[in-house]
This record gives sequence, structure tokens and C-alpha cells, in this order.
Amino acid sequence: MFDYVSFLQNLSNGLLIGGVYALIGVGLTLVFGVMKTINFAHGDFVVLGMYGAVLLYTLFGWDPYLSLVLAMPVAFFIGVAIQRVVLSRLVNAPPESSLLVTLGLALVIGNILLLTFGAEPKSVNTPYSSSTFSIGEISLSVILVLAGIATLVIIGGLYILLNRTELGRAIRATSENRLGAELVGINTRRIEAIVFGIGASLAVAAGVALIPLLFATPTFSGAIFTLKAFVVTVLGGLGNIGAAIAGGLLLGVVEVLGASYITSDYRDAYGLVVFLLVLLLRPEGLFGKTVNRV
Repeated sequence: MFDYVSFLQNLSNGLLIGGVYALIGVGLTLVFGVMKTINFAHGDFVVLGMYGAVLLYTLFGWDPYLSLVLAMPVAFFIGVAIQRVVLSRLVNAPPESSLLVTLGLALVIGNILLLTFGAEPKSVNTPYSSSTFSIGEISLSVILVLAGIATLVIIGGLYILLNRTELGRAIRATSENRLGAELVGINTRRIEAIVFGIGASLAVAAGVALIPLLFATPTFSGAIFTLKAFVVTVLGGLGNIGAAIAGGLLLGVVEVLGASYITSDYRDAYGLVVFLLVLLLRPEGLFGKTVNRV
């Protein structure tokens, strides 16, 4: 007999972890939508956020979710600096140039983390790491709920930025028509730097949200998170922020349900199976490509 309580429990967990995956995917698809650059170092920014939270917790005892207040602005300025110094030189370069540069950037970030923190996996064990609370017969992890709340707040802030501000209109204009945006006086180079900074801060925020749940390793985790970001964006449609959110939620649900009802040994593979099916049956993604609106 089908156990509805168990299914709803797994579905809830999948949606909550999927929200964090969505945060990773939104950063990648936003950068692609505006800069037409696929950032292969995106997952390494997630790991950077994880280690940043570890550092703040170790040195100052900061709760990981409190450290978002510092981690996101710092990541934004790091992203802006990287775009200004490195990626801005590739505006008219062949597409493979940005691919190689971002792959190199991923190696640089991973090795800096390895030299700084060593190869031993790191995590943060908060006082509420094993705490749960119940809604009816469903038991929810406090960490997952906090991660979900943080994701909602950040996505809500991004929605306001993109749809209610002059900067957001400039970002959308640059995404839709770079030349047209320049003709009406928009500094597209400045917009691209800001967008890369936003993408970096979203990835770092996801890393901070994940560190109470996972162990961070400097050279391997980044590739996994970059792969998940690709799965999320392809599921929804590359360049479509709203669809990236849906893709992240779908990936989280697929992974949790697969781990619960099949085997947890291949948890990461279930999302890849769905990814391949979408590529075969609907290459433009489940929702296609639209302007960068949440």
C-alpha cells in the first residue's frame, strides 16, 4: 500500500533542497542571459561560500545564515572584480575563449581553497543541525527550512531588483539587445560586471545555505555544483530565470524521491537521467527561453 505520509515527507524535503539548487541555477542562467557566457567556475563560487561560512563560524562563531549578510556583498565585489579584470577582455572573443577562461578560474579557486584550508572535508555543526519540527505527520529539518526561507528571501530580492528598479530594466535591456541598450545610453560593460557579481553572490549564498548539510572539499565539490547548475538551467531553459527556479525544485524532488524509493547510492545520477531525457525530447528546456524575469 502506498504510504502518502512518507511520500509527502520526501516531497517536502525535495522541494526545500531544490530551492537551494534553484538559487545555484538562477545565478548561472542570469550570467548567461546577459553576458552570453557559460560560467564553468560557478560551482566553485558555491564552494567558496561554504568555506567562507566555515571560516566565519570557526573564527567568530557566526551562524551560517547570519554570515549571509557579509558573504553575499563580499562575493558580489569579488565577482565584479573578476569580470572587470578578466572576462571583460573576452567581449568579442570566440565562445570557446570564455569556456577556457572560466575553467581556468575554477582551477584557481579550487587550488586557493586547497592551499588555504587543506584537503580535509569541512562542515559546520550548528546547535540545531539535528533539530526537526512537525507539521501534522510530516517532520521537517530545521536546517532545510532555514535554507528554504533564505532562498525565498534572496529570490524575492532578485525579483524586486529585476522588475522594480532602473538597474533591473537596464539588465533586461542588455539581455534582450546589447546594441540597442548601448544606443539608449546604458553602459553594458558596467551592467555585465554587476550581473556577474550578482551571479557570484547567489552561488555563494547557496554554498552558505548548504554547509550545515554537506561537507565541502576544495577541488571536487565545485564540479558537482557546476553540473547541478547545468542540469537545473537545461531542465528549465537556459536564460530563463523563472524556469531555473522550477528546474531546481524538480531536481531536488527527483533526487530525494530516487534516493528514497530506489537507492541512495545513485542520488546524483537521477537528475542526470531526467536531464538527458529533457535534452532528447525537448532541447530548449521544459519552459523555453524568455527574458530575465523571476
